[in-house]
Amino acid sequence: MGKIVFGPEPPPKCTRCPRLVAYRKENETQEPDWFNGAVPSFGTSQARLLIVGLAPGRNGANRTGRPFTGDYAGDLLYQTLLEFGFAKGEYHARPDDGLKLVDCMITNAVRCVPPLNKPEPSEIANCRPFFEARLANLPKLKVILALGRIAHDQTLATLEKRKTLHPFAHGARHELSADCVLYDSFHCSRYNTNTRRLTTEMFRSVFAEIRRELA
Repeated sequence: MGKIVFGPEPPPKCTRCPRLVAYRKENETQEPDWFNGAVPSFGTSQARLLIVGLAPGRNGANRTGRPFTGDYAGDLLYQTLLEFGFAKGEYHARPDDGLKLVDCMITNAVRCVPPLNKPEPSEIANCRPFFEARLANLPKLKVILALGRIAHDQTLATLEKRKTLHPFAHGARHELSADCVLYDSFHCSRYNTNTRRLTTEMFRSVFAEIRRELA
């Protein structure tokens, strides 16, 4: 049998992870009007910046069908993208709010919502072929921003880079190739901001560096 070829976006009702499928069915029963599926990437395929999150939030992207849309993490992320010119329009936490990304795409390391926001290692690995295809279909990619350690590790594993040579740290910059660099940030979750592990100023500083990188 030939090698299975994956596209950059999984089918909405992807079946690769039994635990996530069971959780999806549970959510479909409780909230049948929600998206409840593998959330597709958002943005332009000509983007130079790819932002990688952890996974859809149950009440956020799993509900709305757009990454980081409908929960606190999206409030901070999209506000920052608008401020630094990576988005235009207005963010109203709805997929039909008309917001457009500029030179930017947002995706997740794991495309289906995991229970308690904690994907298992096998689920991260199962989603890797889609992430690999996503990277391969961004011909102008220059900068990857990993929001959190799982996004950082998924990026390194996909590109076959050693973690010991590229340790995760907020604000860190890693050269992945002559054409692409990886930046790290703590995830913009409510928990991280409430505990001051990540402040708005810390988050903005990473985007300021990325904007200078792309200039």
